[in-house]
Amino acid sequence: MKRTELKEKDKLKMKDTILSSLEPESKEYRINDGENLHFVVNPTGNKRWELRYRKPNGIPSWFGLGKYPNVGGKWARQKADEARKLISQGIDPRVHKAEAKQAEVEKGSFTFNQLAEDYYTIKKWTAETRARNIGALNNHVFPVMGKRDYRKITKQEWLSLFKEIQGKLNPRTGKPIIEMGQRVRALVREIYDYAEVLGKIESNPISNLHKILDKHVGNSMKHVDSDELPSLLRAINHYPTTDTRIALKLLTMLFCRPSELREAAWDEFDLNAEVWLIPAIRMKTKKEHKVPLPKQAVELLQELKQLTGYSSFLLPNRNDKTKARSNTVFIMALRRIGYGDKQNPHGFRHIASTILNDKFSDKPQVVEACLAHSKKGVKAVYDKATHFDERRIMMQWYADHLDKLADETVIQFQSA
Repeated sequence: MKRTELKEKDKLKMKDTILSSLEPESKEYRINDGENLHFVVNPTGNKRWELRYRKPNGIPSWFGLGKYPNVGGKWARQKADEARKLISQGIDPRVHKAEAKQAEVEKGSFTFNQLAEDYYTIKKWTAETRARNIGALNNHVFPVMGKRDYRKITKQEWLSLFKEIQGKLNPRTGKPIIEMGQRVRALVREIYDYAEVLGKIESNPISNLHKILDKHVGNSMKHVDSDELPSLLRAINHYPTTDTRIALKLLTMLFCRPSELREAAWDEFDLNAEVWLIPAIRMKTKKEHKVPLPKQAVELLQELKQLTGYSSFLLPNRNDKTKARSNTVFIMALRRIGYGDKQNPHGFRHIASTILNDKFSDKPQVVEACLAHSKKGVKAVYDKATHFDERRIMMQWYADHLDKLADETVIQFQSA
């Protein structure tokens, strides 16, 4: 989003969706978030928070509150309030921060905040994963545990916090965020694992808490049954927006993980050789995956390239062509055609697995290779085959099968 597109009503207490979308300009600019708290966007794209204030001697100054997205909007406003309290007492927040930092250096920094920062600086997360994990810590953990000595926080205190998180309601659905509590627990456990390996703690206080917390019942594999699949395929064929329709058809036909298609770049495809080479960094298995493309997929990709070939991404973001489409693109599309409660984007993998295992019951290893599942146990040691030629035949059969199911003429003839 360009600064000129920002509406006046959105400038105060800006949402993180707006903050993350603001585009850089040739010169650094600031947006007043309210009460002299400014959001600063650098020409390089870096973003940070600064509070405008007057020192005890009356000289105006700026106080840095942290970089975005490490410090989100909610946390920045909280930190600004803390700084204003110091200012009202005649204390310069910059001096106070420097003194506090020196005191921590002298006694050793044992805050959970610092431990977490040390941990995620060594993690090779994707930008999206980094923003999501740091955002979860900022929203749910740091306000309560951030300044605590991580060595002294008890297992019972962590359990209480995780249960509190699970009890919060999702503002959109009105349901408890059970999964968020478990996700934050897993992240905090990893941070303590890091501390344990370095000898900073003797044991991990998060161990076994997953057994007590509520379990999240996932719906990532939610899918229609075989009788309703033809109707879903026809609904997708009639989706009004061309690029999204093509993307849905590719997701259905190639049954890859939704993120693998959503983040796909044009340079991963060789349409002449009819191959899609997904780099290891984008694979769940962390191994390069070579996908044989059926002829229908090649035709769809050629059509899509006429629409989005100007970008490096198959599905560029509507507001920023240098980024991939939002992770809600498939969810929202299925919702618009009336299948939001019946079909999840990831569920196309389950459908394909069921159909292919039924048709090719004698070749389960080829089906698993099509799904890019990791081999486990002894089989993983000895079976290094990718079954590429067999997968090409299987993928073409599956694309042809879906075409037959979606053929309205055939369906109507059979029901006549």
